[in-house]
Amino acid sequence: MRRKPLAREATDAYQVRSERLKDLPENIRPRELLERVGVENLDDAALLAVLLGTGTRGLNVLDLAQRLLRHYGNLTALSRADLHDLRSAPELRGLGRVKAMLLKAALDLPRRVALENREQRPSVRTPEDAARLMRERVRSLPRECFWVIPLDARNRLQAEPVEISRGILDASLVHPREVFQSAIIAGSKGIVLAHNHPSGDPTPSAEDIRITRQLVQAGRILDIHVLDHVIIGQRSETRPTDFLSLRETGLVDFAGGG
Repeated sequence: MRRKPLAREATDAYQVRSERLKDLPENIRPRELLERVGVENLDDAALLAVLLGTGTRGLNVLDLAQRLLRHYGNLTALSRADLHDLRSAPELRGLGRVKAMLLKAALDLPRRVALENREQRPSVRTPEDAARLMRERVRSLPRECFWVIPLDARNRLQAEPVEISRGILDASLVHPREVFQSAIIAGSKGIVLAHNHPSGDPTPSAEDIRITRQLVQAGRILDIHVLDHVIIGQRSETRPTDFLSLRETGLVDFAGGG
C-alpha cells in the first residue's frame, strides 16, 4: 500500500523543524520531492512552493505556500483572487507583482488545457455534457454568470457558449432578446442554458425557475427548443455531482413551456 501521503513530507518536515528551506535535507525540499515521487503525489502546499520557487521577506517558500492556502482556504478560492488581493494581503508579507502574476497565469492553465482538449464540435445530449463543457469556464468566477450553449439539430455545439450576463440572476439581466439573439444568428435548433452558483450549492432559486420558464416559452414562439438549464456548483460530502439539471428536477416543463 502506498505511503500516506508522500506529498506531505516536505511541509510536515518544515512544520516540525521550523528550519530555513536551504537547511532542510535535499530529499524533502519541494523540487527534489517532485523529482522523487512525481508531481501527482505532491500536496497543494508543496506544489505551490515548486511553482513560486522562492519565498518573500521573512518567509521561506514552503511557509509562503502554506500561508497562501490558509489565507484563501483552497486552490479554487486562490484562483479567484485578483492581482491586487494577492499583492496586498498583509498575511503574505508582500507577495510581489511577479509572484502574483505567476500564480494567476499558472492557475488559469487548467481551464485553457480543458478548453483546448475538447472535441471540435462535442455533443451536448445530457446535463453532464453541458457541465463538462462549462465547468472550467465558470469554476473560478466570483459572480453568477449566465450562458447560452447553441446547438444544431443533432445536439452538437454549433458555436462557442455565449455569456449573456454577470450578476445575480433576474429578468432585467437575462432578457429573451439577448438569450436568443446568438442562437438566431447561428441558426441553432436548440439551446441549453447554464449559469454558476459561486456559493457551490447548485440548488435553483425561485428566480432561476421563473426565468427558465419564461425562456422556454419564448423559445417555443421562436421555434428554438430550450433543452435544459444546468446550474454549476461544487461537489461536497452531501453532493456527489457539482451540477443540477432543472429538466431532471421536474421543476420546469421543458416540453410544455410551463
